[in-house]
Amino acid sequence: MAVDMTKLRDLQERDMHRLSLEAQLAAAPRDIAAVEARIAAERQAIETAKTEWHGLEAKKKTLENEIKSAEEKIAKYKTQQLEVRKNDEYRALTHEIETMEATISGYEEEELKIMYSIDEAKKRFADAERALKVNISGHEGKIASLRAHETEVRGELEKATAATNAARATVPEPQIRLYDRLAKKPGMPVCVPVQGGRCGGCHMRVSSNIEFEARKGENIVTCDQCGRIVYWLL
Repeated sequence: MAVDMTKLRDLQERDMHRLSLEAQLAAAPRDIAAVEARIAAERQAIETAKTEWHGLEAKKKTLENEIKSAEEKIAKYKTQQLEVRKNDEYRALTHEIETMEATISGYEEEELKIMYSIDEAKKRFADAERALKVNISGHEGKIASLRAHETEVRGELEKATAATNAARATVPEPQIRLYDRLAKKPGMPVCVPVQGGRCGGCHMRVSSNIEFEARKGENIVTCDQCGRIVYWLL
């Protein structure tokens, strides 16, 4: 009498559907976390640009104070020049004035560079802020969709698990034990056809005896390479 593979194959079909749903459910938190990471990265880009901008503004303010201080020193030295009587004192003050003027020139050159950098930093900040505003609704929508899908899959998984358990109950105990062992190693699929003399699981050539037994279909036959249950595909 031919062995009935229908129940085993039905169990496998239901089991593989259940495993697919479990994989989707396991991936859901990672997918959500990936979108949340993109949001966090875009927010961080804004903060980075803002910090850079404010840092440059602080440098500019420091330079303005340095310039003001140097100008006050020049004014002081010029006042002192009006009061001195000796030429060497006058020349010394002139040297100090020239030194301060050179210092101010250097500060002003640096200030121009910083002002240019501030403009660039402001642009980067505006671009990052604009990108987040454009993308945030899409990101939030994606998260909502992923959470809804997660809930849907969870419900489907409950039904699939119940269907798998129901299918298991119809399979003879010896076959279930073999099926469970093979499901762990080598893994799904457990039941595969023999086609062209090859196992549908490992794709290795089976022995002529295994092919003959699978064709007869009178017993549970396993691949002599990977151990999966093989059957003859009409």
